[in-house]
Amino acid sequence: MAKYYVNKNSQANGDHEVHKIGCSFMPEDQNRDYLGDFNNCKDAVNKAKKYYSKVNGCYYCSKDCHTS
Repeated sequence: MAKYYVNKNSQANGDHEVHKIGCSFMPEDQNRDYLGDFNNCKDAVNKAKKYYSKVNGCYYCSKDCHTS
């Protein structure tokens, strides 16, 4: 299991990216919300969708969930 976070700040296209702990592109502490421990990025993205309408996995640490 890994700890996942969602970026509170959206990307230029409106997506809020989901990151796994240890990612080089992890947002600063004040710019992220903890989602929980998950076995995969899909579950983390689904949790983030409860808070944000546009969510995407990070290209670098959650590539399986990166769609745009």
